[in-house]
Amino acid sequence: MNNIIVSMYNKSQNEAGPKAKIDVENFLKIYGFKIQDFYFYGGRRAELVSYRQSLFDIPFRLKGRYENAIFQYPALNERTNKAIMRNLKKNSQKVYILIHDLESLRFKDSKNSCELELLNMADGVIAHNKKMIDWLREKGIKVPITNLEIFDYDNNIPLQENFIFDKSICYAGNLNKASFLKEYKPDFKLTLFGPNFSQSLMSKHIEYKGSLSPDELAKELLTQNFGLIWDGDSSKECSGIYGEYLKYNNPHKTSLYLSSGMPIIIWRKAALAEFVEKNKLGIVIDDLSQITPILDKMTQEDYQEIKANTIKIAHKLRSGFYTKKAVAELEVIDK
Repeated sequence: MNNIIVSMYNKSQNEAGPKAKIDVENFLKIYGFKIQDFYFYGGRRAELVSYRQSLFDIPFRLKGRYENAIFQYPALNERTNKAIMRNLKKNSQKVYILIHDLESLRFKDSKNSCELELLNMADGVIAHNKKMIDWLREKGIKVPITNLEIFDYDNNIPLQENFIFDKSICYAGNLNKASFLKEYKPDFKLTLFGPNFSQSLMSKHIEYKGSLSPDELAKELLTQNFGLIWDGDSSKECSGIYGEYLKYNNPHKTSLYLSSGMPIIIWRKAALAEFVEKNKLGIVIDDLSQITPILDKMTQEDYQEIKANTIKIAHKLRSGFYTKKAVAELEVIDK
């Protein structure tokens, strides 16, 4: 088979930025996929460079004939998205889109309707979860859609299968976007990882351990009991643009946590809450104030059961199980 997977990365991001796309490439290259990457650097210059990429680089590098093509969506902007899709359609028998982010869903802006038109050009789409699939159907996506369920995560840090239950909790991510931290005062130890930390967030219960590479962060997570999935402006619920997006999106940090063997604490209305509940991977809450009462009732035995379930899922995520399953359902590779 002559298959290709096409991705575009922001080279100015830290290592964690493009990791989800790189992991997909690594999990699929064993099936003989040719990997074609394009790069850009953040800022105004990226927009100018995108003209050259769309007119010259993308058509040149996507020459050839392909049986199946997978486009890891999105690229830089509408221009590069269209250029990649146009050239793949011209040169491939089948073109599939694997969604990483949807601006039309995140911002619910009619100006992004061209994004939905692009999805309908594909022969099939891989979406994050059932809630995203339902939203895409409501918006008129007619092509076959496969449910990814959760992003896999290539994690080589040795797992610790037995761990003392000490009620430790961490949160990893861009701390600029975690607005809820500005008004939330935890009554338990909360360890923060990520860029854009502000000293105003410090309290006797909050510890900051810096912005780390994916491998360094995975090592640090081995000492934590739970990873927190929460977003938006409030500790009472996940609100605002990012909180609303959590209802449909699979945050990549969830896969980081689980692949490290760490159970999850997640908002009940988040799209991945169903996956966490079904597989018994942690705690589902409505409000951050519920964390302490729940953990106070949890025993070492209760935690070890959740931990054992998480280790099982960790092995799946590390092997690319969900990526391979989704691509197989599109009949691109054998099941």
